[in-house]
Amino acid sequence: MNKKKAKLIFKHNYFEVVEEGDHVVCAISGKKIQLQNLNYWNVDLQEAYFSAIEANEGFKKQKK
Repeated sequence: MNKKKAKLIFKHNYFEVVEEGDHVVCAISGKKIQLQNLNYWNVDLQEAYFSAIEANEGFKKQKK
């Protein structure tokens, strides 16, 4: 594990790694998300979410 933040481009069913790393940061909670555990993101906002709870908050934010 290199403990470096990755830079990603979020697509609808996958993400592309722009800069290698082992984690990203949740846009809502600020928690680190290991790439192998990354399951939730928003393509339009290009944000990652730690869990379904944070993803729901992100989608509410988008509707405003």
